[in-house]
Amino acid sequence: MMRGGLLDDAHDEDPILSVVNLIDVFLVLIAALLLTVANSPLSPYGADQVTVIRNPGAPDMELVVKDGEKIERFKADGSGGAGGGVRAGIAYRMQDGSMVYVPEAPAGRH
Repeated sequence: MMRGGLLDDAHDEDPILSVVNLIDVFLVLIAALLLTVANSPLSPYGADQVTVIRNPGAPDMELVVKDGEKIERFKADGSGGAGGGVRAGIAYRMQDGSMVYVPEAPAGRH
């Protein structure tokens, strides 16, 4: 007499089936990672123009600008907004919350 149950028991204990299941899991993980990389802002497959700010407000802040296939990186040097500018006018905040800008006349002209 042959029992059909022996074949089912041998099938459940086959170690190669667990390896096949692991391969399936890894294929799903790889597909998820590929989708994540493709949707990354700095990905060459993403949008044409992207700006990313790393460590905003920190002394080592970095600005990454992607324009088409060109990527530029700008690093903060800690100098803030230092430059050789001149005062251009005065801004007032009104009681209703609006802002009014009053330009100043250039030096020597009144």
